[in-house]
Amino acid sequence: MRITKLQINNLRNLQSVEIEPHPGLNLLYGPNGAGKTSVLESIVVLSRGRSFRTKHAAELIGKSGETFNVFADLCGKDNRTYKLGLQRSKRHWRARKNGQDLSQLSQLTRVLPLVLMEPNSHLLVSGAPEIRRKFLDWGVFHVEQDFLKVWRDFSKILKQRNAALRFRQSELLDSMDVVFSEVGIKLGRLRRLHSSEIASKVKYLLEELSSGLEKVRIEYKEGWNRDSLAVALEECRENDLVRGLSGSGPHRADISLIYREAAAKAVLSRGEQKILAAALLLSQAEILAKHNRVPILLLDDLASEFDDEHYESVLQRAMQIGGQVWVSGTRKMVPELDHKMFHVKHGQVQEML
Repeated sequence: MRITKLQINNLRNLQSVEIEPHPGLNLLYGPNGAGKTSVLESIVVLSRGRSFRTKHAAELIGKSGETFNVFADLCGKDNRTYKLGLQRSKRHWRARKNGQDLSQLSQLTRVLPLVLMEPNSHLLVSGAPEIRRKFLDWGVFHVEQDFLKVWRDFSKILKQRNAALRFRQSELLDSMDVVFSEVGIKLGRLRRLHSSEIASKVKYLLEELSSGLEKVRIEYKEGWNRDSLAVALEECRENDLVRGLSGSGPHRADISLIYREAAAKAVLSRGEQKILAAALLLSQAEILAKHNRVPILLLDDLASEFDDEHYESVLQRAMQIGGQVWVSGTRKMVPELDHKMFHVKHGQVQEML
């Protein structure tokens, strides 16, 4: 999928922006605070319905009204075209695809897959397990049609079980735990398959990006410590009743990143963590492409995150995936690749000819 036209209205300092990007590489450069990241943010918001920089939609709304709008014309590998639009206020949203209103933001996401690499991506290595679960879920959503239903079914039964635990409704737990276990195992299986695909690719990517880091090992942790989830739920029920929370299940899953038999986050430098995170994200992008879900790659502030050698390596690998690539930065770096360059200043975006 690639964007052929992008229109942004009243999002942060981008009051009225229209871009006709290159089908391959697009470079955005300009000073800090100019709006480069906001351009990338608009694409993320159009795909996911939310920003990667804030949880509050109100922070995205500019000074020219009470809503912001993002519109895009898209073209897929099969030359099918789409028109997507999203309008958001502080509390409400409206999304459209080809002129038809959408009932769920996931319908946008399905049309516009993307992989985002930004300055906080190192938290994939050093951050909380929730960040790595979301990373896995994002990838599985795009390659497994059943994932969203399974994920929603599990979220529902988890909420119900936690409520039963808080109100000490022990008589409900036997029947709940049957469903919890069945759905939890399905969700865990989907995540494990995606994790295994990533693990098989990361090693080779790390060999290319950074000598030595190919020794990183990835292990998927289910979220329970017994041979089966059903057994774990039974053995931990008393503790769960005391705590009022479910202590076992795929909501506790994680990816263990291990380097020389130690946790990678404990022994790798910040720079090495960024390289490992880049390898994880590029691996996921390659997997999506293999499943005919070629994503748009957004590389925010890439030059400040890596030295020149790693910048070139990450960019070259991103381009090999075959999708549209957007790169932002404060430096005007001109690669030996066909591209379009846009200068961003004071919320205005101008193509450089």
